[in-house]
Amino acid sequence: MTDASRPAAARTTYLGQNQYGKAENRVVRVYRDGASHRVKDLNVSVALSGAMDEVHYSGSNANVLPTDTTKNTVFAFAKEHGIESAEAFGVHLARHFVTSQEQIQRARIRIEEYGWQRIGDTGHSFARTGQETRTTEITYDGLGFQVVSGLKDLVVLNSTDSEFWGYAKDGYTTLKEAYDRILATEVTARWRFGWTGGAATEPSWEESYGQVRGHLLDAFADTYSLSLQQTLYAMGSRVVEQHPGIDEVRLSLPNKHHFLVDLEPFGLKNDNEVYIAADRPYGLIEGTVLRDGAQAGIPVTD
Repeated sequence: MTDASRPAAARTTYLGQNQYGKAENRVVRVYRDGASHRVKDLNVSVALSGAMDEVHYSGSNANVLPTDTTKNTVFAFAKEHGIESAEAFGVHLARHFVTSQEQIQRARIRIEEYGWQRIGDTGHSFARTGQETRTTEITYDGLGFQVVSGLKDLVVLNSTDSEFWGYAKDGYTTLKEAYDRILATEVTARWRFGWTGGAATEPSWEESYGQVRGHLLDAFADTYSLSLQQTLYAMGSRVVEQHPGIDEVRLSLPNKHHFLVDLEPFGLKNDNEVYIAADRPYGLIEGTVLRDGAQAGIPVTD
């Protein structure tokens, strides 16, 4: 007899946090508006949790909605509800799973969205846009929603207006102080909306994404940076200050180092013109900016 199959009083272990679902359902929805088409391309992962102790302890599947059913629901909802935005689609899915299955008490929907841009004037030819991937995570527990949208893989670079000096030093410090350097990073950003459902008006998800992306880029470009930490705070603050519906921004900014190449052996002067872009290791700067009075809600890790 395994420990899981023993009567509860005789067990030496117990079940902790758990969830299950179908990950990475790739759904493409084409809107055929006459000759001019639109494409929504999503990667949807569903995770459900609730009264699932018995399936772990005894193998009883009585409370288990098959993961194949969650997959089917994603594709059916793409037709029935459409995909106005990744956020709205995730809200529909999360609400459905919690309200239609008594044993499911919490649903988490994670979505990546891939952009497509029309080619020429055909109306039906597209090229995949590759600047960044849009993300969202919707959680619903029957009482309220938490919506955390974001982006990843957005690479940005300032060729000047960045310094790094005056830092702590010890016997292992070899880095030279820099008074004019390249600052480059690959932005991963997540922002939490204050909207939790109920009678409150649902945000304009598509409009807000463009606005937040613009604020992040503007703050990166406008900040004369003495450290990547300073730039991170400026980017998060710009979003919270300019977008009243967002209470929290979490940023992860790897420092994509660019080092000046020594050209003296070739009799050449390198006046901040030729760099080597280092792949790894890299500095990783992470932080959260909160609206005054707001409580942190974005999970630090998966």
